[in-house]
Amino acid sequence: MRIFKNVWFRRFAKREKIGDTVLQKAITSASDGIIDANLGGHVIKQKIARAGQGKSSGYRTIIIFRKEDKAFFVYGFSKNAQDNISKSELNAFKQAAKELLALSNEQIERLLANKSLIEVK
Repeated sequence: MRIFKNVWFRRFAKREKIGDTVLQKAITSASDGIIDANLGGHVIKQKIARAGQGKSSGYRTIIIFRKEDKAFFVYGFSKNAQDNISKSELNAFKQAAKELLALSNEQIERLLANKSLIEVK
């Protein structure tokens, strides 16, 4: 399973001090069938705990996810800053899922090389 974050999410995670280990745990949970919200079209929402606190006061992440294949962290927000994503945002994430999950390994390597995607290690 390869895990990636886009540029926007990388900045969000850095600002909020969300490390790659936390992201890996979120994907492990999703792979085990523990998904906070399946939004359809390979788009899921996973809660991530804020450092020193629980998940309920933490962050919500939008992940494009195909089990045993790839996961892309594309958006994140804190519950106190935003209640949920809008229907138009969800539609945009579903369209992004079609495009990202259709990428070949060669295309992914190019996106990694130009830093449009960052692989979670």
